[in-house]
Amino acid sequence: MTMALARPMQRLPLGRTAPQRAGARAPGQQGGVSLVEVLVAVVVLSLGLLGLAGLQASGMRVGQSSVYRSQAAQFAYDMVDRIRVNLANANDYNLALTASAPPCATGATIADCDLADWRTRLRVMPAGTGSVLVAGSQVTVTVQWDDSRGAATPLLAQFQLTAQLAN
Repeated sequence: MTMALARPMQRLPLGRTAPQRAGARAPGQQGGVSLVEVLVAVVVLSLGLLGLAGLQASGMRVGQSSVYRSQAAQFAYDMVDRIRVNLANANDYNLALTASAPPCATGATIADCDLADWRTRLRVMPAGTGSVLVAGSQVTVTVQWDDSRGAATPLLAQFQLTAQLAN
């Protein structure tokens, strides 16, 4: 059985230092360069994320505007269909943009009830209102709403549909 002998510790002469570990800086060298690089990377990343958030907000704003425009088109076509169903009384559907809709009470005509119901449905849009102009066999339906979405001044948007009632 052989025994391994332990090596004696090596002593360094005076004035010499022990070897430096890997990555350690020598006296007089600058430190913290990695930290500055990380801080710059974080700033660049945060600016990029802020830009993406702005794009997202802009996309949502445009998306909501397209929803309102789609609803306006549906409401306009709805009114044209109501007039076509009651074609004999088409001239009773004239309604100005600023006028209030006639009430749908006992004794009201179909046109009065259609206009009152239509104006009520338009209220789902911000400041939604509409007008109907029947001229002979042609009808022009306008749907108007506030498309500003919180801006200081209202931005009124309109969808206008002109249709032929009969051949």
